Amino acid sequence: MRIGFALPQFHHQAFEVARVAEFAREAERAGAASLWVGDRNLAAVRPLVGYGGHGDTIPPELNPAADPFVLLGIAAAVTERVLLGSHVLIAPLYPAVQLARALTTIDVISGGRVLPGFGLGWSPEEYEAAGRDFARRGALLDELLDALDVIWTQDPAGYSGNLLSVPLHHAPLKPARTPRPPVYLGALSTVALRRVARRADGWLPLCVVPDYVDAEGLIAQRASIDTWAREAGRQPADIDTVLRVNVAQGTGVAAVADAIRDLHDKTEIDHFMVDSMYEVESVDGAIAYARELLALLADMTDTQNALF
Repeated sequence: MRIGFALPQFHHQAFEVARVAEFAREAERAGAASLWVGDRNLAAVRPLVGYGGHGDTIPPELNPAADPFVLLGIAAAVTERVLLGSHVLIAPLYPAVQLARALTTIDVISGGRVLPGFGLGWSPEEYEAAGRDFARRGALLDELLDALDVIWTQDPAGYSGNLLSVPLHHAPLKPARTPRPPVYLGALSTVALRRVARRADGWLPLCVVPDYVDAEGLIAQRASIDTWAREAGRQPADIDTVLRVNVAQGTGVAAVADAIRDLHDKTEIDHFMVDSMYEVESVDGAIAYARELLALLADMTDTQNALF
């Protein structure tokens, strides 16, 4: 089993962003398998859609948000072993060329350790700020994935779709991972789960400890992905899973360790990323939290994770 952690990016930890390199080094030294970023381009004052697509409010913890690409680049430069993922980048907000360039650069710096995780997001205001059509975000993600595949594997590279186009251009700098970095997708809805089955290298579900831990739901969703993958001519074993574990305020480390053990036993998921931003205010606290959790799970964790 592999355990990863969110880099200091949101809430109180965002104000200590200058210590991201320290956190990354200490987490790797403690035995973390991966380090992760999320994405929040803005938190609207009067959102049309609330957090996670529900209600009309956004938790204040998401108001301060550090840049995910910068954080991954820093982590790539100061670590040697950990995988570097995004759970998730709101991919349709970014131009294909800039997204490909940023992730390629980080992958080269890290020696091929990037796990790009993409999602659609739920905030119309974020799409408005980026000049993108929120109503067509699913179709835009599909075209973006096609464009990234071309940019990462061809030179010259160009793409023409219904919603986006990339002029034919020189693209000699490629990711270290060949033929390209594996693409993971966040998915809850049937449409999104089918997209995972059809074209993703990995699935990025989530839970909240202790408020929302649904092993049966995860098992059912994964079974659907496997069925649809076979229908698409793919092997389900080729689709990885990394479960995001958001820790609710007031939840002890032992409870998180117990939840991870239980989910691993029931679902056979073997890679978890833990986000302590609601529970831990400082980078010192986040480092201590990571060390304690890894110690509690030491009998189950693999600290010598392979890059591929």
